[in-house]
Amino acid sequence: MRAAIYRNNKDIRIKTLQTPRINPNELLVKVMACGICGSDVMEWYRIKTAPRVLGHELTGTIEEAGANIRGFARGDRIMVSHHVPCNACHHCHDDQQTVCETLHTTNLDPGGFSEFTRVPALNVEHGTFRLPDEISFDEGTLIEPLGCVIRGQRRAGIRSHHTLLVIGSGVSGLLHIQLACAKGVTRVIATDISEYRLDAARKLGASIAIHAENDVPARVKAANDGRLADRIVVCTGSRSALQQALQCIDAGGTILFFAPTTPGVNLSLPFNEFWEKQMTLTTTYAAAPEDLKEAIRLIQSHTLDVHAMITHRLSLAEIERGFRLVADADKSLKVVIKPHHDRVH
Repeated sequence: MRAAIYRNNKDIRIKTLQTPRINPNELLVKVMACGICGSDVMEWYRIKTAPRVLGHELTGTIEEAGANIRGFARGDRIMVSHHVPCNACHHCHDDQQTVCETLHTTNLDPGGFSEFTRVPALNVEHGTFRLPDEISFDEGTLIEPLGCVIRGQRRAGIRSHHTLLVIGSGVSGLLHIQLACAKGVTRVIATDISEYRLDAARKLGASIAIHAENDVPARVKAANDGRLADRIVVCTGSRSALQQALQCIDAGGTILFFAPTTPGVNLSLPFNEFWEKQMTLTTTYAAAPEDLKEAIRLIQSHTLDVHAMITHRLSLAEIERGFRLVADADKSLKVVIKPHHDRVH
């Protein structure tokens, strides 16, 4: 089979590998689509384990089911999660599945930028979901990102009466905007440095879109009856965005840091102001199985328009172009790799 071997963002080589063999408790999946995640192009993060086959936002069909598999069969359309919790440890029992040590060690073999992947038994049990007919393979690549967003908004406690500021209007930011709108949040403010992405934010529900280099706190106050934001989701790891969030949060508000920074970045916090304003700072990572199930329901019901977020569909041979598009963060949103297709559009 063919697979894309990642070395760095500008060196991804298509190689022929042996198709994985499965045991009786595993699945072999024919990968029909796999999205390029923003984390895939974080070179400082990915290069540590290179060379390897990346890709975790995948959908496909079951090519082969192990003899002990029940509930799935050859030909089934599925979505597979690469990270799954054990559902038995202290953290899992405390609804903190995404800090479970098992979740941080599980993965597929190889990643989704390949023609086939092996799904280990634990991933079959806790991370394999049927893909409804209403969801295309391409749209299904947004299930995992949306699951992460669902979990993040639950941690941030976003409610319909809140004013929400989304800093960074890439794929994650746009999903946050759409999910908030679906919850009935009527005042959703988006920022970005790209006019292309600000336009997408407007089209997908943001009531106001502000260039991030403007006086964002003043613009938020002007749009929010003189108040700062109740909830902020930071979908970029830039130091300026992190600091800007602290300037834009209202008393009693919550900031969700959704994206990591490069190593070594420290955030300066005016502690007494933070203490007096009773602010909450929180983070989130990944998605648990229930988050993914909710994501499937929302996409199946067309509550969110993920189809409009797919701007590029590329063959495996053009994956380097896909990585450039995502890394440049300019005239693209979701970029989907189609391992079994040569058509590009």
